[in-house]
Amino acid sequence: MLKVANPIPCRLCPLAACPELRPHSEEEIPQIQRFKTGEVRVERGEAVIEQDVSRGGLYTILEGMLMRYRSLADGRRQIVNFMFPGDLVGLQAAFGETATHSVEALRSSRLCVFDYPRYFDIVTAQPRLAYDITWLAAKEERALEEHLVALGRRSARERVAYLAVWLLQRARGTCLIDDKDRLEVTITQNQIADMLGLSLVHTNRTIKALERSGEVHWRQNSIIVPDMAAAAELAHYDSTQERQRPYL
Repeated sequence: MLKVANPIPCRLCPLAACPELRPHSEEEIPQIQRFKTGEVRVERGEAVIEQDVSRGGLYTILEGMLMRYRSLADGRRQIVNFMFPGDLVGLQAAFGETATHSVEALRSSRLCVFDYPRYFDIVTAQPRLAYDITWLAAKEERALEEHLVALGRRSARERVAYLAVWLLQRARGTCLIDDKDRLEVTITQNQIADMLGLSLVHTNRTIKALERSGEVHWRQNSIIVPDMAAAAELAHYDSTQERQRPYL
């Protein structure tokens, strides 16, 4: 990770313009600024957190996109989530625990760095921030529930459609969608298979079938869903926009 020389002041945070994220109040900004120690930049494929190694590091994604995964001793892995601007990374570190998962960048990303040893002090002094962090942890749990349902109960077509809809919904709310309603990110078929519990061959066939039907266009460097409502219905997924998410 490369330290950013000129970090953005919290009062000028670009995340305030993202429709999914709740802007900070005038009272919150100075508190978050005191908690923030700087910013780092990571490139695609670079690790932010390493499983069974990292014991420190608390971040908010300012720009870019990350993926979180758990590896087995034989090298197999399960991708458990994809992470977007405003998401909190490394909360386990605030409780002094070694990371049980890895996090790496899917594209060039910029992260705000927080003073995780001061976590207890900041949440006791600022109950609203403590509530927001708890809310974010609860939303992470809900996302993991949805991913678990995809693994256990959705068909292959439903799984891939669900993942595409979920990714675009999160990307749209966090300023990652371009003017063509397209998410530009390289998520390989291996990574899709590792997220959805499918073989690589089955993943490839499913993506091609969804492409032929016009429901999902999952290209090498981009994802497009022409009809989000129809794709969400196919996936049995409630894509209703929820209230704004807090962030640090």
